[in-house]
Amino acid sequence: MPSPHDRETASATEADRRPAAASTLRTLPAVHRLLAHPAVQEAARGAGAAWAAESARRVLDEERRRRLEGAPPRALDQLAAATAARVAAVARPSLRRVINATGVVLHTNLGRAPLPAEAVASVAEVAGAYSTLEYDLATGGRGSRLDHVRSLLRRVTGAEDALVVNNNAAAVYLVLAVLAAGREVVVSRGQLVEIGGSFRIPEILAASGARLVEVGTTNKTRLADYEAAIGPETALLLRVHTSNYRIVGFTASVPLEDLVALGRRHGLPVVDDVGSGLLFPPPAGPGRPLAGEPSVQASLAAGADLVTFSGDKLLGGPQAGIIVGRAELVARLRRHPLMRALRCDKLVLAALEATLRLYLDPAEAYRRVPVLAMLSRSPDELARVARRLAARLRRALGPRARVTVAPGDSQAGGGSLPEVPWPTTLVGLTVPGVAVADLAAALRQGEPPVIGRIHDDVLWLDPRTLLPGDDRELVRAAARAVDRLTDAARGDPAPAAP
Repeated sequence: MPSPHDRETASATEADRRPAAASTLRTLPAVHRLLAHPAVQEAARGAGAAWAAESARRVLDEERRRRLEGAPPRALDQLAAATAARVAAVARPSLRRVINATGVVLHTNLGRAPLPAEAVASVAEVAGAYSTLEYDLATGGRGSRLDHVRSLLRRVTGAEDALVVNNNAAAVYLVLAVLAAGREVVVSRGQLVEIGGSFRIPEILAASGARLVEVGTTNKTRLADYEAAIGPETALLLRVHTSNYRIVGFTASVPLEDLVALGRRHGLPVVDDVGSGLLFPPPAGPGRPLAGEPSVQASLAAGADLVTFSGDKLLGGPQAGIIVGRAELVARLRRHPLMRALRCDKLVLAALEATLRLYLDPAEAYRRVPVLAMLSRSPDELARVARRLAARLRRALGPRARVTVAPGDSQAGGGSLPEVPWPTTLVGLTVPGVAVADLAAALRQGEPPVIGRIHDDVLWLDPRTLLPGDDRELVRAAARAVDRLTDAARGDPAPAAP
């Protein structure tokens, strides 16, 4: 504990410091001087004069506090840089493009599936003009937005009819609300899953007005369990793909064909929520691990009356919930008032239509749909790409950073194939004297932001999820990030964060 003498000395020192700190306030620049600085004027072009003035006042308030606390004064150029950073933060969009170097192909936090070039072009064309969203060019009368992808979905899946809503949770909800409200839905206990975003099957059932009937146990459900649960209040049998987890070991489940046969005997529809949206297994060669994922075509071939799945997962399109199956059941869903609340807008439909057209040629889809192309990349190809990326980083960064290459695994993501390894080659990045978390933060805060993954105190970059052109931008972004970090390590001033 400090002695009374120590406390008196500290108080005297603080008292001596206050006048010196206060005297530095006289050198604070006026707001108009900051606004006249070229860096601030350049930044203000995208945000407006009012916000530039507000940013300048905030920076000066912060500088005033710093100086009163004894911090060294910042020069005009530094204050202008801090002001420009604040102004630029307002002009910069919040929803922005990033470079995904995590190796997680369907990264939910990073927007899941990147769209094919054809879908991007279609969205741009429709977004910037009027469209045939609900207009029939043949008759000159009103059309239906539901028809734009209907025939394509029927063709690529083999279903009698199809319907699109805004996501797969909505698709499941609509099916249950229309076909099972006030009645019972039989589901295996092992399929009562929670998927990302707190999407829980029991809660969706309850919200739809249907009553859940659980059968079997967590690890074993037999056909006899379903049969014993069927009664006069049963509306349908529901199978749910568990997507993001697996039960292994002492397990048993009912093949879809057997569940369909049971439904037929009792006159009950069977609904299969396959979730991830793989339309059909891959052709020979690319993406063979995908063959273990349930496909929409296989589910319909097994006799499922309705199949629900996502548009922005393994299908590789925009966020959407898709329902395909028996025409009579789809017609009931289409007529329900909920459809207006759950329908998609013109941009989603444009992107989905363009993506589905690629599936008219399955081999072409695996080349042109980015998600499928990424998952089809061979380990040898990825090793070559990783070595090229490492060489570019070494040339750009020189002795300031250490670049390594090592084997690793990617992930499909989006709840798809959680236990399937996707061999890849990783590029590791470290900067001597800089914490790896600081390196990751510097890359995240650059333009464009680069997102990698940290393991064993190394920032790893996976080439599997790099889109064409990303490698060049990644190298430039890494060079800028390392410049900032090494400047900071030398004590060079950096602009204040906004």
